[in-house]
Amino acid sequence: MQIKISDEVKNLVPSCVLGVVRYKALIEKSSKELTEYFDGIMDGIGSKYITKDIAEKPHIRPTRAAYKALGKDPHSYRGAAEQMLRRVILKKGLYHVNNAVDINNIISVTSGYSIGSYDVSAIVGDAVLCRAPEGTHYKGIGKDDYEYNVEFLPAFFDDAGCFGNPSSDSQRTMLKNGVREVIFVFYAFDGKDGLEYWMNETERLLSEYCADYETIEKIIIE
Repeated sequence: MQIKISDEVKNLVPSCVLGVVRYKALIEKSSKELTEYFDGIMDGIGSKYITKDIAEKPHIRPTRAAYKALGKDPHSYRGAAEQMLRRVILKKGLYHVNNAVDINNIISVTSGYSIGSYDVSAIVGDAVLCRAPEGTHYKGIGKDDYEYNVEFLPAFFDDAGCFGNPSSDSQRTMLKNGVREVIFVFYAFDGKDGLEYWMNETERLLSEYCADYETIEKIIIE
């Protein structure tokens, strides 16, 4: 499987790059230690910031600008990092999902990058980040039978259709319990500066809190 950025996205958002951490691990309920670490991070952010600070957090504003350049209203459709930060700061909290997703969310809210977590076994062929055409929908995680409106978002497509974007991922590639091969994708719309640091932090948390962890690949795609 290759991961690529389409020419259209690069033309509209020239600074777009992707950070990819591909790994194998046992996906399971988060341990007590990870849950406590997660809650401590969220409590710290919730007490440190107010909502008006969110737009100034690194990588949030470039995500908004990318959405606007691609034709999506950045006020109606926020990146996942911004959505989660708003929930944390407004004391609405975040759900614990599993060890991999919880680590994804820790890195996302602390870095400001929206990050997708995808089960490699559910991806058919290559994964290409495209500008989703008008009318594109899919069943989003936590959306039950609701069809999430993906049109004009920067979104991943494979041979089976659309499966992920920086706002909400699809049910098809969501992470379920068991030993899985996974890709974490950092959606970086402001270039690669600082990206490697957060990819390394992701590796560190995965190796600490996920059994059977093994890095398969770690790359930046420009």
